[in-house]
Amino acid sequence: MKINDLIAAPSELTDTSASKSAVVLMTRIRLARNLARLPFPGWAKEAQRREVLGTCLQAVSSLPQMKRGLAVAVEDLSELERQILVERHLISRELSHAKAGAGMVISKDQSCVVMINEEDHLRIQVLRAGFQFKKVWNTIDALDTELEEHLDYAFNPQLGYLTACPTNLGTAIRASTMMHLPALVISGQMEKVVRAVNQLGMAVRGLFGEGSDASGSIFQISNQTTLGETEEDIIKHLTGVLNTIIEQELNAREKLLEGEQTKLFDKIGRAYGILQHGFLLNSGEAMNLLSLIRLGIDLGIFPDTQRAVIDRLFIECQPGHIQHSVKESVEAGQRDVMRGQLLRAEFAKVPGPDFSNATK
Repeated sequence: MKINDLIAAPSELTDTSASKSAVVLMTRIRLARNLARLPFPGWAKEAQRREVLGTCLQAVSSLPQMKRGLAVAVEDLSELERQILVERHLISRELSHAKAGAGMVISKDQSCVVMINEEDHLRIQVLRAGFQFKKVWNTIDALDTELEEHLDYAFNPQLGYLTACPTNLGTAIRASTMMHLPALVISGQMEKVVRAVNQLGMAVRGLFGEGSDASGSIFQISNQTTLGETEEDIIKHLTGVLNTIIEQELNAREKLLEGEQTKLFDKIGRAYGILQHGFLLNSGEAMNLLSLIRLGIDLGIFPDTQRAVIDRLFIECQPGHIQHSVKESVEAGQRDVMRGQLLRAEFAKVPGPDFSNATK
């Protein structure tokens, strides 16, 4: 599979028609793994990184789930191609800037990814649209087990899987969801939620992980503890916290409808108008406007059939995807014009809001 074929194909986040989740956009689990008797990528020499890359590319590509996917070194991709993979949440920003000897294998359906020589030798990732921890865990557990038959993992009976960062020791699992929380943001409750979640041992980050903004009221929430608990216990604890956040978001939506309905409808109506007629839209503004439309879908103001369209536009309005649509690098100002064109064309097909449905 070639990179252009992968980009042209729908992914879990650009085709969410099977998911009906109002709050959880995506479920993802990552496992960090390293090869025994070899230095971690940050300490390895280039020749050692290239050796690891060759070994892991061969082992991962041979797995049934990864055949006919994309297996490529980072250095063989253009800067724009790397950016698109980051925007699709298929690789990390760190891998996109990795030294020589880094690479990845991405399954044909883009639900399974193995990053090679990021912070660890292997970062195994499975993602699915919606709230699907059980399915994602079963998939990644099977993938990890199969891969371990081909590779000798670095493992210690007391410490578990050995990792470059001590905070990943043990199970080396990072389970997370991408959550759409507009009502908590609008009502000013998000800061309180973040503090409470942090106290429970969870991390809250923006759309593209650590250090990124929560554009479109989208937050990534994940576990921080990896040592001393089983993977199942970690996922169970995280699921309980996430269910509480979902309940708080839905309660916040009800309160907005009860106490600030006119202001809420005005926000959603203005968002629809700008998306239909705006000519200059930067990525942050576009994300926030699309967030309001998705909230409107959840409230019944727009047809539910538009949910997958908005989820796709969350990705396609990002800078890399905008540039890929014209096959060239363009300045930010021109991207804003092109983003406006894209969204006007898409929203010409979106039915107008029916606010009477929200009060039913």
